[in-house]
Amino acid sequence: MKGQSLCDEFENCGRIWLRDAISKADLARFDSAAGGSEQAGQRLDASAALNDALSRESSLLRALRCLAPAAEPVRIVAFNKSEKANWGVPWHQDRIIVVAAKADVAGYMNWTNKSGVWHCEPPRAILENMLFVRIHLDDSDHSNGTMEIALGSHAAGVVRTADAAAVANTYPIETCTAERGDVLVLKMLTLHASQPAKVQSGRRVLRVDFSSSHLPPPLSWGWQSRQSPRLMPEGEHQ
Repeated sequence: MKGQSLCDEFENCGRIWLRDAISKADLARFDSAAGGSEQAGQRLDASAALNDALSRESSLLRALRCLAPAAEPVRIVAFNKSEKANWGVPWHQDRIIVVAAKADVAGYMNWTNKSGVWHCEPPRAILENMLFVRIHLDDSDHSNGTMEIALGSHAAGVVRTADAAAVANTYPIETCTAERGDVLVLKMLTLHASQPAKVQSGRRVLRVDFSSSHLPPPLSWGWQSRQSPRLMPEGEHQ
């Protein structure tokens, strides 16, 4: 019944908290993968540390299995809200995915190339089958600019940027207070925002996007196609 109640809560609220879900060994691997970058957002490519921390038997994948047993990671971004990178983000949805190469496929639009990596907006059906997972590497609360989410807002579907704040404020707002090792799992279309930190301390988070879907050929997920570890600039700040 516990698994069913989690799934029911996830469907209704668009989010699930998995408290103290990451093992100490996997936290050390995520620390290593995140590195010491103080930039607002860095996309991570595959590395030995990430491969181990995201293996099928890792603490994270075991915790997610009850929600999405077939889900695989398709993008990873490291965030560190610090004195050198202290940002705020208004209410919005994340509707962009990373792909291995650009291709003319119906329904895939708003193409951009960031540092040689192709991004696009897929059809709504792809987004609705994705998970937006936040792994907290540091404690997070209102003082250091944690994220806010509009509970249940995934049910609104695709929301225009100009309408995001108005739509978010029709739902209950949750401040995402977390401790190191906590995991927040969101439906991809959940509206979210964050304020700048009020204290000068780092707030590291890894965001991992998961999908149970295969993209239509010749498109393929970008993270799965890359093998060497490196950091790349990412445009979304949380």
